[in-house]
Order: sequence, then structure tokens, then C-alpha cells
Amino acid sequence: MRNVFRTVFMCLMFLVMSTLGFAEEQAYQPALYATFWSLVPPVVAIVLALITKEVYSSLFLGITVGGLFYSGFTFEKTVTHILQNGFIKVLSDSYNVGILIFLVVLGAMVCLMNAAGGSLAFGTWASKKIKSRVSAQLATILLGCLIFVDDYFNCLTVGSVMRPVTDKYNVSRAKLAYIIDSTAAPVCIIAPISSWAAAVTGFVPGEDGFSIFINAIPYNFYALLTIFMLITLVVFKVDYGPMKTHEDNAINGDLFTTEDRSFVVEATQENKRGSVLDLIIPIALLIVCCVIGMIYTGGFFSGATFVEAFSGSDASLGLSMGSIFAMIITIAIYSVRKVLSFHDCMNCIPEGFKAMVPAIIILTFAWTLKSMTDSLGAAPYVAGFMETSASALMNMLPAIIFVVGCGLAFATGTSWGTFGILIPIVVAVFENNPQMMIIAISACMAGAVCGDHCSPISDTTIMASAGAQSNHVNHVYTQLPYALTVAAVTFVSYIIVGYTKSLLLALPFGMLALTGILFFMRAKNSK
Repeated sequence: MRNVFRTVFMCLMFLVMSTLGFAEEQAYQPALYATFWSLVPPVVAIVLALITKEVYSSLFLGITVGGLFYSGFTFEKTVTHILQNGFIKVLSDSYNVGILIFLVVLGAMVCLMNAAGGSLAFGTWASKKIKSRVSAQLATILLGCLIFVDDYFNCLTVGSVMRPVTDKYNVSRAKLAYIIDSTAAPVCIIAPISSWAAAVTGFVPGEDGFSIFINAIPYNFYALLTIFMLITLVVFKVDYGPMKTHEDNAINGDLFTTEDRSFVVEATQENKRGSVLDLIIPIALLIVCCVIGMIYTGGFFSGATFVEAFSGSDASLGLSMGSIFAMIITIAIYSVRKVLSFHDCMNCIPEGFKAMVPAIIILTFAWTLKSMTDSLGAAPYVAGFMETSASALMNMLPAIIFVVGCGLAFATGTSWGTFGILIPIVVAVFENNPQMMIIAISACMAGAVCGDHCSPISDTTIMASAGAQSNHVNHVYTQLPYALTVAAVTFVSYIIVGYTKSLLLALPFGMLALTGILFFMRAKNSK
């Protein structure tokens, strides 16, 4: 009996101490909270990744710096914060787990399509229709623009479908990753029916968020100019910076320009009996099931309209649910048609998981790094900076918002987090000026997408590398000059529209400026 009482007493004491410890953790605020130092950990990780080209160690060092800043440089608190509030927290978050499930299932789907011979058959068919490097890249751009429902889905689907075609015509993996990345978030942010539209709509307090999103599309200069530049680059065969080295090497047979091949999935023995339908059917199933999954989570089957369902959808749950159903139906079709045996289908699941391990590791590190910046108060710091700037140059505010959005998304690796911080501030500042509110919200969206596009710790950038099976740092390093070119032109375009309020002046200026820059670079390279 004494032992029973002792056990009960120890359990009660443990509960009390845990509660007190939790309350103390909740009340604790680091000395560097909501200061410039809150943005230092991601900057450390990004700079180290670009210099050393070692993404895992660079991200971990950034996480460590964040933990040290949070704990006041005490060892025990640093370790517990990184583990409990970092890795364990992000890996137990239901949204993040749903994304990881989606990743693994898509990896399995790609492995299934390869083993069934669908990819081989599509490559043979495409080689009869696509005759050059230019047409292979344009076909990739077209497919990327057509898959606008979600950026994660876009990256992995376009990569798996078009990679055999671009390889055939010696398009570098870095260029393929750039095309995928440039038709993921930039397309989703101007598509009314997408998970990104739903995210933006939810961040507009007290307003008709969906109408504002629609009206802001023509002013989203970064997204529109990125697509314009992508097509111009391909059609006129312009490349510069590190990308030119990768493309020159690819033409000579080296698609990677790096000795590291750990990101490349070994090709399985493909089924010669497979047909193009063995690729088209699974892709169509993925699209249909993922759309149904997203609107289901938004309450479509409970009476909500299609638009309302998309606006209120849970992308993580919808995509993971839809992809699982698509995989089950695909396995059933392959088994009934005897393209693959059920045993071979099951073997593809662990193979698909292994293919996604590098992306999963980088995503986990990136989420943990974001958790470190959140605990240091990066969001309140940026919000305070914006509120201070709002009362200054009103006509310059769209350009300022664009730059702040770029910096925040680049440092944190999240567009949606940037929306959540900046859009409510914009709505409050321009409450009595609807036109400027739309322009400023579009600048916020453009800046968030630009920073997300450039950041090595962005989940979309990581997905693009995984979809293209490209070295992640190579993808970031080769993409940066292109993204920064568009960002510079976009900044000037927002200055013009801030003062003139004229879309017909600002957007054509951006297109003409980009065209001039690209032809200048082409002439410079020819010399």
C-alpha cells in the first residue's frame, strides 16, 4: 500500500512540476525578442548554404544560433528549446505531418508510374511531338501553368512528368528546377482556385477577401513578370550567371554540373508494355482526388459553395487525403490491367519514400528554423517596422511593402506567414482608400512570393529541387540572378503604380524593362 501511495504522490508531483515548467516556458521571453537579432538565424543559414553549398549543416547551424539567442547562451535551455520547441514541435504539427504524407505518397506514385512504364511511354510519345530544347522547356512551362491548384503538387507532378523529356534534350536539372519553381508559387498566387488564394482570402479581416484577391491579380507584378521572363528566356535562348554554366554543360552532356548525385533517384527497370495512359491516368487521378480532398475539407459536401470550400480548405489534409486515394485507385488499375503485380506495387511505396528523404530532411530543418525565428519574435519586429513606415511616404508604400515582404519571406522561408503579418497591417492603413489597398495587398503578395522564390529554406524551393532531382543549393544559386532581376524591375513598377495608380503604365514598363535587360545580357554573352 505504501508503494501505491508513493507512486501516486510521485505522479502528482510530476504533474505539478510539469505544469509549473510549462507556465514558466510560456511566460519566458528572450532578451533579444522582437529585435533585429530575430532575423539573424535564417540569414546565417542562408549565407552559409550559399557559401559552403552544404544545406543540412548550414540549416542546423542556423537553428543552433536561434536556440542560443533564445536561451541567452545557456547550454541546457538551448538543447531543450531546439528539441522540444523545434524538431519535436514541427514534426508533431498536424499540418506539417500532412505535407510529409503527401510527399511520401507522391514519391510512391512517381515510382509506380516509372515501374509501370508510363514515364517511358510518355517520353517516347513526347519525343515525336517535342523536337527541340525550346519546345521541351515551353511544354514544361505550359504544364506548370495548368497545374495551379497547389504549389507542392505542381512542383512534384511537373518534375516527374517532364524530367525524362528535358533530359532527352539536354536541359540542365538546374534549369528544370527554375522552370518548376517559377510556375509553382507565381502561378498559384494569380489563380483564383488555388490553396494560395484561400490563404490570402483568410488574411483579409473585415473585407471581401476573395474579391480583393481577384482585383489584385493584375497588380501582382512579380508573378506576372516572372512568367513573362521565363517565356522570354526560353524563346530567345537567353541565359546568364551560374545558369549559363549549367546550361552549357548540359548541352555537352552533363545535366548536373556537380559531382554530388545523392539527390538522383536510381531509375527502376521500366515495363516495356506500359502506355502513355499509365502516366496520364495516375496524374489525372491525383488532380481530381486532390481537388476533391481540398473542397471536402472546406465543407463543400456540407453545403458550402465551390469557392467558399476552396477558401476554407485545409491544403495539408486535402492533399494528403486526395493523394492516398489516388494511389490506391492507381494500384487497383495497374493490378487489374496486369501492368504491375500487387507485390511490385507494394515495393514501390518504400522506394518512393526513399526518393523523398532528402526533401523531408531539408523541410524538417527549414520548419525548425522558422520555429526558432518565431520564438525570437521576428513577426512582431517586422510588423512594428511596417507600422512605423506607414505614416511616412504613402505613395512609396507599395514598393516598401514589396521589399519588406521579400525580406521576411526570404528570411523565414514562408509566404503564407508573410501574408499573415503584412496583409492585416495593409488593410488597416488603407481602410479608406480601396484602390491603394488592392495595390498594397498585391505588393505584399508579390514580395512574399519573391522572397519565397529566392529562399533556400522555402518549402516550395525545396519541392522544386526534389521535383527536378536537382542539387538544392545549385537550384538556389542559379535561380537567384533571374529572380533578383525580376525583383528589381518589380520594385520600380510599384514605385510607378504608387504615384500614378496606372496599371497600363506600370506593367508594360516592367515587360519592356525585362526585355531590354535580357537582350542586353544576350548581346553581352555573345561577345
